[in-house]
Amino acid sequence: MASYGKKKDSESGAEYLRLREDLKAGTPRALYAFYGQERFLLEDCLKRLRALVAPGTEGFNHHRLRGKGLDMSALREAVDALPAFSERTLTEIEDMDFSKLSDGDRKELADILSDIPDYATVVFVFDTAEYKLDGRVKVNQAIKKRMTEVEFCPMDELSLTKWLAKGFAAGGKRVTRDAARELIAMTGGLMTGMRTEVEKLISYVPGEAVDVKDIRAIVTPVPEAAAWELTDAIILGRRDEALERLAELYKMNEAPNKISFYISLKLRQLLMAKICLENGAGTKALMGLADIRFEFQARALMDAAKRTDKARCARMVRMASRAALDMNSTSRDGEEILTMLVIKIFAAEGRP
Repeated sequence: MASYGKKKDSESGAEYLRLREDLKAGTPRALYAFYGQERFLLEDCLKRLRALVAPGTEGFNHHRLRGKGLDMSALREAVDALPAFSERTLTEIEDMDFSKLSDGDRKELADILSDIPDYATVVFVFDTAEYKLDGRVKVNQAIKKRMTEVEFCPMDELSLTKWLAKGFAAGGKRVTRDAARELIAMTGGLMTGMRTEVEKLISYVPGEAVDVKDIRAIVTPVPEAAAWELTDAIILGRRDEALERLAELYKMNEAPNKISFYISLKLRQLLMAKICLENGAGTKALMGLADIRFEFQARALMDAAKRTDKARCARMVRMASRAALDMNSTSRDGEEILTMLVIKIFAAEGRP
């Protein structure tokens, strides 16, 4: 089965290109499942798939069905419908939960999908629902055998940097490498959010070049990025800045337990970086060990680890873990626990 959009090996890149080539040639496969974090790429490929239906004939040839409570007779009718004034038909099913199908519906679904006409494409699109098709169920095995599973994963740093440069160039701007990295970090590396911020930057930056200070002044960070900025301030020993970042997160109405998760995660990654340094392991090893997507983030952690002793790293991890436990096991206010965590970390500085 194909899995497009993955970024960790050359084979997956080739598969993604093949998907794009199939759509460009107008020769899509019969059955797809589209899912994954990177909605920009998913929507782009879905748009290209829809465009294979002749313009103006969508009312006859483009069928949209809801996965919840899907009527199998309606699906069969859509899949078997002959194209009208178009060479192809498309049937989209949104947010299908295969696990909730009755045995009868599951068998009928497998039967429908086993005989998709040459002119038809069926695509299951997953947005709010998770894509799950248990291959241990015998009937599902038949569906999976025919299904091209398309997971749209976040892109790597190099691909995103090139995409950003192209987007800025279209607006008459150029972006520095450091600014591109800052934008990636502040948006969480997802293209949909970055596209909106690129449009803002093109509109508001007066000069030709977009640099780091422009990114910090104009871009609205996602909560995860804001929480990481908070943790950076903690690691660097900047108490006032850390409390300021924490207050900003409260204004975003981000759940305290989520903020706590991000803080704990980055502090654990810092400790892993320290361990990597002690054992002669490099940035790539840290990325694999700590599940870090971007090399520039791993390098920043390694640099911070060089300036931090292991005892301090371990102490901060323990304190963050205790705060998370308190948050999940007591009735105390989560914001109070987080604020006290930051204060206690700085109060403990200099102690073993």
